[in-house]
Amino acid sequence: MIDFAWLLFALPAAGALIILFVGRALSQKVVGWIASAAVLAAFVVALGLHVNLVGMPAAARSVTVTLWEWIRIGNFHVSAALLIDPLSVTMALVVTGVGLLIHVYSIGYMEHEPRYQRYFFYLNFFILAMLILVMSDNFLGMFVGWEGVGLASYLLIGFWFDRQDEMYGWYADCGKKAFIVNRIGDFGMIVAMLMIWSTLGTLVFTEVAQAAHQLVPATATIICLLLLLGAAGKSAQIPLYIWLPDAMAGPTPVSALIHAATMVTAGVYMIVRTNALWHFGESAGQVAAWVGVLTALLAASIALAQTDLKKILAYSTISQLGYMVMAAGLGAYSAAIFHLVTHAFFKALLFLAAGSVMHATDGVLDIRRLGGLRDKMPTTYRTFLVGAATLAGIPLLSGFFSKDAILVAALDGNIGVYIVGALTALLTAFYSFRAVFVPFHGTPREQALYDHAHESPTIMTGPLWILAFFSVVAGVINLPFVLSLEHWLEPATNEHASIALIVELMGITLSIVIAIFGLMLAWGRYERQERWAERFVRPFALLQPIVEHKWYVDELYNAVIVNPLKAVAAWFARVFDPNVVDGAVNGIGDVILDSGEYVRKIQNGAIPTYAFSIFLGVVAVLLYFLFVG
Repeated sequence: MIDFAWLLFALPAAGALIILFVGRALSQKVVGWIASAAVLAAFVVALGLHVNLVGMPAAARSVTVTLWEWIRIGNFHVSAALLIDPLSVTMALVVTGVGLLIHVYSIGYMEHEPRYQRYFFYLNFFILAMLILVMSDNFLGMFVGWEGVGLASYLLIGFWFDRQDEMYGWYADCGKKAFIVNRIGDFGMIVAMLMIWSTLGTLVFTEVAQAAHQLVPATATIICLLLLLGAAGKSAQIPLYIWLPDAMAGPTPVSALIHAATMVTAGVYMIVRTNALWHFGESAGQVAAWVGVLTALLAASIALAQTDLKKILAYSTISQLGYMVMAAGLGAYSAAIFHLVTHAFFKALLFLAAGSVMHATDGVLDIRRLGGLRDKMPTTYRTFLVGAATLAGIPLLSGFFSKDAILVAALDGNIGVYIVGALTALLTAFYSFRAVFVPFHGTPREQALYDHAHESPTIMTGPLWILAFFSVVAGVINLPFVLSLEHWLEPATNEHASIALIVELMGITLSIVIAIFGLMLAWGRYERQERWAERFVRPFALLQPIVEHKWYVDELYNAVIVNPLKAVAAWFARVFDPNVVDGAVNGIGDVILDSGEYVRKIQNGAIPTYAFSIFLGVVAVLLYFLFVG
């Protein structure tokens, strides 16, 4: 099967090309099923690669498949090659598996969309780029996929480029914001690759890992900090997280696929893939851990006050990505990937369930206008409840196991990071169930919306049930007596850390208490209006206006960066361009025109004028040879 690994790229590429060139001649459903079939076939290939690796000895579970020599310039050479190991195959299974469910869901969700063909072309292109990112055996190939998913994200966020509203403004601007902010992170990636090549002489992951010990700690730290900048862009961490909430302007399945399950995890994957460098830049790892946990806390606090269901989930995504970056920074790479996998299931589920609500209410997601929807949309309610409980870390659901693995690693490695992470877990449980109780429980707040609401069709609810199932059971993949993801990833992560049993038991106990208390607090505050819950949250009322305005971070960026740059650009457009650039161009043109006017007068048809011109030419030639030649 490994010899056919190239089909991972070829299948979604073929799907995209078919849709691009003959999609207009096909019906919408045929286009949707072609796109879905391409991703299904890629998932089967990824599953075959997984089975192949399972059958190999652990030490041999890393195979490079070279497709062709890509670049050779002097000593610099890069091949188009695949690195097939437990980490890349796990990522490929997530990308294609969750991607397949979202493709199928989109067939129903986008059925009234006039640009249906374009939408599915973008989705297949995204899957192709994401697979290039996670399967390439070198930094340059990964960067091609990195930029490819950035382009796909830009196209899909601004898919409804001709729309605008009060929340997002012009949707096209939301796509541009994501594209521009990510360029800052990409700068860090490019400089890091240049440093790796100049110091180690290779960009191949396995060769970099073998040669990483040659780096002095200061150089390794600088490289890792530059990689962290790249991860902060793609995985929406401080200070580059601001693009992801506005990315909710795209269709809801896009939010599920790109901004919850796959693309935004690329930064986490990159850190885990380059773990050999981080072993020698330990201080950079601590910086990453603090960036991650502070991002998690900041985003969770903002999610508490959001009233748009997708915005709540968007800030939740930023927060959960912060947990993953925190784990990777602490060296708990398997815990980071474990949470990446479980998060892909439950957050895709939550976004698609939110899309089901949108589908039933003509686009209304303001939870202040909703209420009592569990009676009108029982399937959507039950699956959303499963996703919210998993996000909150309710015991025995997958999110409990993966989040607990991260918090236990923090408890063992950095108590300060653990305290902030535990506080964030409490906020997460609270806002998760707020998102359940307010729109789904109680009585209808707008009777017309309630009367119009209806359950979504089977093609949309089917993927919800599948994602809900995996959200419940996916926690078993890291249980030692079942599959042990940590042991499976060892060839790629080189992680052999062990945590004392007492620390694990303490971490598990605290996680259970935090999750249950967050649930009860939300129940008392929003379902029962209990006085004890009101008294508990009352001291935080002073922060409400600040949190509602997202800590004024966007306003700060606009005041310090955006508006000054716009003013400079306006000055160049108003003053410099017309007076200097256009002035120089127009001045040269005027000189040429004036010179031509004088020369034209010589061409008057008079023989004496021509004879005089010849005489002057002869004199000029003679003078040249006398004094110069």
